[in-house]
Amino acid sequence: MALSKEEILDAISEMSVIDIVDLISAMEEKFGVSAAAPVAAAPAAGGGDAGAEEAADDAPVDVHLTDVGDKKVDVIKAVRAITGLGLKDAKALVDEAPSVIKEGVDKAEADEHAKALEEAGAKAELK
Repeated sequence: MALSKEEILDAISEMSVIDIVDLISAMEEKFGVSAAAPVAAAPAAGGGDAGAEEAADDAPVDVHLTDVGDKKVDVIKAVRAITGLGLKDAKALVDEAPSVIKEGVDKAEADEHAKALEEAGAKAELK
């Protein structure tokens, strides 16, 4: 009997991040696909400085947690809200600081995440 999508999602939600990464790798290998996001084409030349500035604003950035601060519980809550991770995995990310919280997000979203981390008492950088 085949598993329903709901049953599969329930099983995945109970897995650790490392197990999910392994699962994704196994699926990529088995089906010959890639879970990587497609890379957008660079803007056409001749846009001058405005085109370069626009490309820099649209470039994906990573949100780095550089310092947890005094309010570790609040920072863990913020990390959970940003990443969607469970308590154990979010705590592990916070404990491993400095660490990458979110990768390859647009600048506006990254700014929101950095602001949420800073409001929770942590220090964050965008790289």
